[in-house]
Amino acid sequence: MIERVLAFSVRARLLVIFLTVAVAAIGLWNLARLPIDAVPDITNKQVTVTTAAPSLSPIDIESRVSVPIETALAGIPGLETTRSLSRNGFSQVTAVFADSVAINLARQQVTERLAQARSALPPGADPVMGPITTGLGEIVFWVVDFSHRDGRGASLTPGRPGWQSLDVYLTPEGERLTDAASRAAYLRTVQDWIVRPQLRTVAGVAGVDSAGGFEKQFVVEPIPNALAAYGVSLSDLITALERANLSVGGDFVPRGAEALVVRADARLKRLDDVRTTAISTRNGVPVMVADVATVRSGGGLRAGAATSRGHEAVVGTALMLTGANSRIVAQAVTGRLAEVVKSLPPDVTVEVVYDRSKLVDATITTVTMNLAEGAALVIVVLFLMLGNVRAALIAALVIPFAMLMTAIGMRATGVSANLMSLGALDFGLIVDGAVIIVENSLRRFAYRQDAIGRALTLPERLEETVGAAREMIKPSVYGQAIILLVYAPLLTFEGVEGRTFSPMAITVMLALAAAFVLSLTFVPAAIALAVRGPVDEREVGFVRATRRIYAPALAGALARPWAVVGTGVALFGAALLTFTTLGSEFTPRLDEGDVLLEILRVPSVSLSQAVVMQRQMETAVAKVPEVSNAFSRVGTAEAATDPMPIYGADGFVILKPRAQWPEPDAPREEVNEKIEHALSPLLGNSVEISQPIQMRFNELIAGVRSDVAVKIYGDDLGALGTTARRLADVLRSVPGASGVRADQTAGVPTLDVVFDRNAIARYGLGVQDVTDVVATALAGREAGSINEGDRSFPVVVRLPDSL
Repeated sequence: MIERVLAFSVRARLLVIFLTVAVAAIGLWNLARLPIDAVPDITNKQVTVTTAAPSLSPIDIESRVSVPIETALAGIPGLETTRSLSRNGFSQVTAVFADSVAINLARQQVTERLAQARSALPPGADPVMGPITTGLGEIVFWVVDFSHRDGRGASLTPGRPGWQSLDVYLTPEGERLTDAASRAAYLRTVQDWIVRPQLRTVAGVAGVDSAGGFEKQFVVEPIPNALAAYGVSLSDLITALERANLSVGGDFVPRGAEALVVRADARLKRLDDVRTTAISTRNGVPVMVADVATVRSGGGLRAGAATSRGHEAVVGTALMLTGANSRIVAQAVTGRLAEVVKSLPPDVTVEVVYDRSKLVDATITTVTMNLAEGAALVIVVLFLMLGNVRAALIAALVIPFAMLMTAIGMRATGVSANLMSLGALDFGLIVDGAVIIVENSLRRFAYRQDAIGRALTLPERLEETVGAAREMIKPSVYGQAIILLVYAPLLTFEGVEGRTFSPMAITVMLALAAAFVLSLTFVPAAIALAVRGPVDEREVGFVRATRRIYAPALAGALARPWAVVGTGVALFGAALLTFTTLGSEFTPRLDEGDVLLEILRVPSVSLSQAVVMQRQMETAVAKVPEVSNAFSRVGTAEAATDPMPIYGADGFVILKPRAQWPEPDAPREEVNEKIEHALSPLLGNSVEISQPIQMRFNELIAGVRSDVAVKIYGDDLGALGTTARRLADVLRSVPGASGVRADQTAGVPTLDVVFDRNAIARYGLGVQDVTDVVATALAGREAGSINEGDRSFPVVVRLPDSL
């Protein structure tokens, strides 16, 4: 069959050349649409389910939310494992599926099971699936903040500490922002209702996450003494608000030749409507909400915050759709943000603080340069070794054509272009088959030409080309097959290893297969078409010089075979001993250009105190000369793709370009040491320095954020904590170990409510009545909503924080 292909390629050489160019054009089209990233995405097929129930403790969340959801998901076809995370008022269940399961099918099955599980969940607990993204889906971060101007338009010194603590800030709607909480709620409203809707329409964006600020609410804070004086309960207050916030329709009413639409709109429209809502009457006098409660515009309870440049702000995150091109999506998001700025209120800005496309561009530039240099080196060697410009050019053309054909295969198999997949390509292997066919053709042309004493005619050239290619079939097939077999075992890897190394193996095998096809089709056709006239087959100067060195060395080796073999065995043994002393890493560490601070504090820290400590850290880091900007996320963001406790934070430190460093050639380790030195005076923080993608890699590989993790299993939480601390003490003594710590499993203070069942019974109440009051008073309860244009904000009843 291969011989028939060779004969056809030579006979229909113009057609083969045309088809090769056409396939290359298709490859160029696929290359422009090939997913590009810095590193391969090792995230498994997973679906996350988050549930918010603010009134439940961690133990209740585990037993009443996480366990029922995990039980409902059990048995889904293709489900490998589930894991859950239960915190105060928050549950996250992650369902991990086999790689062969389509993500849309997995989400559909999870949706069906959640519908069955809702009846077993507490009232108000509504499980929601996370966006269709991966662990490396956070591609763009931006900060929504006030510009450096006050409410009267007076300029402020950029970055001056405390500039956000202005007495009054007036919004375009006339709302007076008199405190930090109201300003934080206003920024969050801008993020959620102006920025987020415009970014969700960008192609490739799976979701937009928000961290920091307060979700705006209209808060009704009951006054306990007033409630008692008027004989009004919390349930009465909530019921009155719900019944006063209705809108119904009454169909049509005919009026002559017209029909009027009947609309009864009793919805609350402003704070005064809430204040004047009647709860009941006492002696014919209505009791209003304002008589028993304080009504204000405020922010909801939150499980996280965000800071930027040493003050509190709002951080937004664009989450990339699984399988999308991170470079294109990131550029589209930043482009849309530039348009969003035009629609922002006065004195509010949006600043992009982290853009994955910059890292991708730098990585692709490095890979492209390495590939170009490798291709140039191979081409130079071809010209030096073959001694025929046209023949060397034919062999060299195999490189770009094979690359373009590889792009078609990569896009068809879903392999992205990244440092691992493209960095493994070896152009010497790609042109190997083409070189031996070209060289054998030149040899046969020269011998035939010397034999007949004239230049070859076209039929003679075609005959010699087919014969030369036929002679090289076996060595070419054997050589390619051996190389393919070397990479084949990588395709059997599973899990993280498979997602890391399989793309590399697939890319190399696609390139070798493309080069093999070109060697049997394009190369013979191009030789028959381009190599004409007299052919002088002789050794070039480089080969002759090499022969003069190699020939005596070969003769000496053959004269003393045992000495040569013994030397080889000794060197091999020395190499084995050296190999045992080498260190090892799962993948090479990529310099991402930025720093991530993984911060842990005592579990009892409040969110407000954590924000203060985080602001201090950002102010300290900003003094490092290599640092350009710093922003942080404290606790859990809205989408909860990376749920953290309140005592945990991620601090992103954006470095300046190396050209702006005091010492541009300084290693990154020195910058890390400067950051550690700047943070050392700040007590109460456990800091581990990493990089954004490196941290996510560690978390995806082992479920933790460290390079090495030890997991301890058991059913006694106290014993587990004690064992973990003892193990951490042992690991700290290991040479090279740094940042060793044991996860905190206890230490969060709790306020336990103990029920006096006899007293409850004497007052004619039930336990549920009391628990409802406790949950409503502390966690709050939604009692309708107020619309402001196309925006909707809940009306929430809860006791003031001061109580």
